[in-house]
Amino acid sequence: MTSLSIENRTCRLFGSDNPDCLLIQPSARHETATLEAEAAQIAALSQTPFVLATVELEDWIIDLMPWPDRNISREEEAGRHAPDTLHYILDALIPELKRRFGDRPIILGGYSLGGLFALWAAGQTDGFKALAAASPSVWIREWIPYATKQPPMAEAIYLSLGEREEHVKNRAIARVGDCLREQYALLQRQMGSDRCTLVWEEGNHFTDNEGRLARAFAWCLNRP
Repeated sequence: MTSLSIENRTCRLFGSDNPDCLLIQPSARHETATLEAEAAQIAALSQTPFVLATVELEDWIIDLMPWPDRNISREEEAGRHAPDTLHYILDALIPELKRRFGDRPIILGGYSLGGLFALWAAGQTDGFKALAAASPSVWIREWIPYATKQPPMAEAIYLSLGEREEHVKNRAIARVGDCLREQYALLQRQMGSDRCTLVWEEGNHFTDNEGRLARAFAWCLNRP
């Protein structure tokens, strides 16, 4: 693992010194302890050399929410700074990665709000070859209308959800299963069924997060 500062943000690099592909993951501080294990699982599932570049966020919710939703946060800044995070990835992180490793295909991925951010970002830019969206928070208000109007510009998308995630008392969060089914059906129409997949995992939202994300990235890496 290599830790470095890029424009005052902590980034960590895991993987090969000569990668064929670059994986980018916005990460919260609580994920730091599992990142090395996640990278090891990706390597065990794919023979494609890669670098996993993670960006440590100051505030998970504020940095990733594409627009306000009071069911997620009532903070005034929530929903205003996803464009700043995307700008950082495109204009600071990726140029540094290309300087170090050359021009390589880029896969953007994340868990929960990180997965939602990846899906949102793919409607804003064609800079990512594939998306790894594990347990994405697609229950956020107005998500499906956005996804309908802004088709993703990625070539392939992996979605997953824990089979128990929709069986919760919170009515807003309980919509996640139906919303993800609708998102998957939408992607099949927009991209074709051979370019996207939906995987149902065991457990709730807090089960094997790094394993789910590792499987998501590996699926993207293993595509032709």
